[in-house]
Amino acid sequence: MVELCGGRKLETSTWTEEQYRRKGDCPVVHVAYEDAQAYAKWAGKRLPTEAEWEFAARGGLAGKPYIWGDEFRRHGKWMANTHEGSFPRKDTDADGYKGIAPVARFPANGYGLFDMAGNIWLWTSDGYRPDYYKRLAAEGVAKNPQGSDSAFDPAEPAIKRKCNLEGHFFAPISIARATWLEHAVKEI
Repeated sequence: MVELCGGRKLETSTWTEEQYRRKGDCPVVHVAYEDAQAYAKWAGKRLPTEAEWEFAARGGLAGKPYIWGDEFRRHGKWMANTHEGSFPRKDTDADGYKGIAPVARFPANGYGLFDMAGNIWLWTSDGYRPDYYKRLAAEGVAKNPQGSDSAFDPAEPAIKRKCNLEGHFFAPISIARATWLEHAVKEI
């Protein structure tokens, strides 16, 4: 599929660990930013901005710490596949999954979207700038911000990064919070 939509062909794969092999209804993993872009273009779409993704992930909720509400475990039920236990060494699989979970195993959000927190990382089109929203706030309220067109990480200024979101199965519970954002190495 990657080749059909203009992505790169890998001559060899180093993804031999059992947890990374795609099976049945498990999500696709190890997708490079360029391949995600190529697939979106092939499908006649584009990668969302971080703000668009966050809006969709929240499913109509606003001001809540998690995309499903105020409590990490709503009514005692797990709402996402996250790392439970001694991070990073031991995942107790208390949520029912050690490693990657099949898609749609946790409740959908208010828009009917599944897996908008936990499980795997997702790419957005934004360049990573930890000061992006602070800079926007200084200019006033931003409606549908389009993301930073320049990337800058003060911790590693020579590396240009793109934003990826959601957290993943190997991430601790704190990363399931709606406002948590990570960056990934991606020279642009």
